[in-house]
Amino acid sequence: MGGALEGIKVLDLSRVLAGPYCTMILGDLGADVIKVEAPGGSDETRGWGPPFQKGVSAYYLCANRNKRSVTIDLKSEEGKAMIERLVKESDVVIHNFKTGTMERLGIGYEHLHSLNNRIVFCSITGFGETGPNRELPGYDFIIQAMSGLMSITGEADGEPQKLGVAITDILTGLYACIGIQAALLERERSGTGQKLDISLYDTAVSSLVNIASNYLMSGKIPERLGNHHANIVPYQTFRTADGEMVIAVGNDKQFERLCKVIGKPDLAADERFQTNPSRVAHREKLTEILQESFLMYSTAYWKMHCDHVNIPCGPIQNLAQVEQDPQLTERNMFIGMEHPTAGPIRMVGSPLKLSRTKVNYRHYPPEAGEHNEEILGPLHQGTDRNNK
Repeated sequence: MGGALEGIKVLDLSRVLAGPYCTMILGDLGADVIKVEAPGGSDETRGWGPPFQKGVSAYYLCANRNKRSVTIDLKSEEGKAMIERLVKESDVVIHNFKTGTMERLGIGYEHLHSLNNRIVFCSITGFGETGPNRELPGYDFIIQAMSGLMSITGEADGEPQKLGVAITDILTGLYACIGIQAALLERERSGTGQKLDISLYDTAVSSLVNIASNYLMSGKIPERLGNHHANIVPYQTFRTADGEMVIAVGNDKQFERLCKVIGKPDLAADERFQTNPSRVAHREKLTEILQESFLMYSTAYWKMHCDHVNIPCGPIQNLAQVEQDPQLTERNMFIGMEHPTAGPIRMVGSPLKLSRTKVNYRHYPPEAGEHNEEILGPLHQGTDRNNK
């Protein structure tokens, strides 16, 4: 059986991460994704490194499997004509050019909709297509800074920090994927496509969830708490005899069990710690008591005993440990593919586990223009026939 989105054709004019990550998910789910770049390959991530494997960038590989690649000069009349022909047989167009660029190229939503009124057109920009910042470029780092994410990330007495990955790009790709699939479903009822205006800035602010809600309710500007939780205690990292781990106590019953595990059952009856609000109020004292206990034994010891009584916990693992985790091996979260230039490559697999329409890794991340003849050849032949 094919993928869940088999039969859906996606014209992907995006590059770098947010857009390509979205279209990779669509490709993993069975859509036919055609990646469009300028001649020579214009996705900047092809040159982002090291590391490279035989000249192929690890960064490019992370977001471009299950796609076919063509190269088209969008600034030429011939290139515009190629896009128009591809749009007529496509279901989705996605791009991440600056606001107004697609219109200047003559392939904006209104024009493409006139060619195919079922097209779902997704625009990904830094700040959206409306508002005073609509024409500004938007990079993940800038968006993390402006959205408030960096203001709440890092140690209390340290500098604001960005997350270790381009999280607003990833979240924007996910939102775009959700929106595209919703528009495709709605199209089944209305028979007509629509335009999606997705921005990194909007997405980053939406990701603030409880922290934003805390501020909106209290008016108090959130501060950085390092690895502590703003609303729950204990929900943080602790040093052990041989490393570090996370303890995530979500309710009073779990806290009672934790107190027994560390050999201090009376702690749960202390009025300072009986409820989560009281534990938040006395965070520093409770953390001090717990930290002293966790230093007595190894991470493995505490994980075994916490797991035994269903206290959420986990060691802080590096990527080598993550790759060897038997849980992830069982879940097929690291896969191998053969690339014509790089040779055997390793990739992170898809977290989408569908019972019937399973994710299928059909195609390695393509080289620029690899499928020009396969995809564009028939379009050129059609043009030649029409001109006779």
